Amino acid sequence: MSRPRLSVVIPAFNEAGRLPATLARVRAYLDARGVPYQVLVVDDGSTDATAEVARAAAGPVELLRHTPNRGKGHAVRAGMLAAAGERRLMTDADLSTPIEELAKLEAGLARGFDVAIGSRAVAGARIEVHQPFYREAMGRFFNRLVQLLLLPGLNDTQCGFKLWSAEAAALAFAACRLDGFSFDVEALYAARRAGLRIAELPVVWRNDAATRVGLVGGAAAFLDLVRIRVAAAGGRYRAPAGAGRPT
Repeated sequence: MSRPRLSVVIPAFNEAGRLPATLARVRAYLDARGVPYQVLVVDDGSTDATAEVARAAAGPVELLRHTPNRGKGHAVRAGMLAAAGERRLMTDADLSTPIEELAKLEAGLARGFDVAIGSRAVAGARIEVHQPFYREAMGRFFNRLVQLLLLPGLNDTQCGFKLWSAEAAALAFAACRLDGFSFDVEALYAARRAGLRIAELPVVWRNDAATRVGLVGGAAAFLDLVRIRVAAAGGRYRAPAGAGRPT
């Protein structure tokens, strides 16, 4: 079997209710393109029928399962490193960013970028359903800290829709350790430290009221930024000899 052109990594924790519709929509979109692909559902220690739903899905849907629950960061990292695609898309099980927005990120990689991230905070983005005001305020404050401490110039690191080349994903995620909310920041920081080029592109986004990120999780995320800085000082994100931007 030839290598898939694209892998879609979907982290899932107790997503048995939403997963069938999500997989159907993703598969319908990708089937219509006629390009070989892989969908990898990463079950992060679910206690419902998430694994059974993924196993029952038709077509190129695969299941990667681990227990106990470790966190979204662990699930995404495991999926990105296990995926086989030449390009690897991380998307949320709720499809807050519609799968149809993939073409925008693909255009970014086609222009020579190694990573293309969906953004709600750059010109051209469209938020169809907003988060509650306190979550938006918390997000803006968090992003200011991210830009100040780690990733100047990136306006939205937390949108769950990111496309990586296989080489970039392998290089960045191999260095990552965070399992919580700030895993996106760590992966992008590792990518930038390795000299990879990151494109931030406007996408459509709609809030899902069932999101599990709360104020406590947000507070822990701020502490994670400090952990990333400490790990960087210890050399964790230093690219291996001979590694660098893929050509």
